[in-house]
Amino acid sequence: MSEKEKMLAGELYDPSDEELSALRTKAHRLCLEYNGLPETEKRRTEILHELGISGDSFFLQGPVQFDYGCFTSVGKNFYANFNFTCLDCCPVTIGDNVFFGPGVSLLTPVHPFRWQERNPYVKQDGTVTDSEYAKPINIGSNCWLAGNVTVCGGVTIGDGCVIGAGSVVTRDIPPDSLAAGVPCRVIRKITDADRMKVRPEF
Repeated sequence: MSEKEKMLAGELYDPSDEELSALRTKAHRLCLEYNGLPETEKRRTEILHELGISGDSFFLQGPVQFDYGCFTSVGKNFYANFNFTCLDCCPVTIGDNVFFGPGVSLLTPVHPFRWQERNPYVKQDGTVTDSEYAKPINIGSNCWLAGNVTVCGGVTIGDGCVIGAGSVVTRDIPPDSLAAGVPCRVIRKITDADRMKVRPEF
């Protein structure tokens, strides 16, 4: 397996691999360019396509930071407010009609708990690297993640969830849940009792 294949499979991999380094360098360069442009600039849409983010209609307010970009897919009508960070070392999948508040972070990387496996080391060719692995993140449709929410690798958030501001999501959240806290926990189910205004289509 290549280091990229190992990474996407959730196995230990070497991030100093040439292919991965080139992909990260490209993504970081494109993010830097994106963040320097006005939100009305058409070039921003081109940059997102060059990053390889798969999706139809989405808007990223910026600034944004992707590790790779090409391992992230988004559904229709995705919106991310200021300071969106996505470390997509494993696949990140976001459904339709998902809203992110400012400062949301999706973090797939995981590092070994023991420092003996976590600390950097020098390879035979003199390159400094470390051992990493990652876990995928899945966010269902019709979700709202409020400001400064962090989602950790391996988490699935079900359809229709609301995640409260400042939460750190370390475990799966079932559909139609209001959840918040550090670590994030389900507070209650979202029901018709939460209806605020009747819209004709609903």
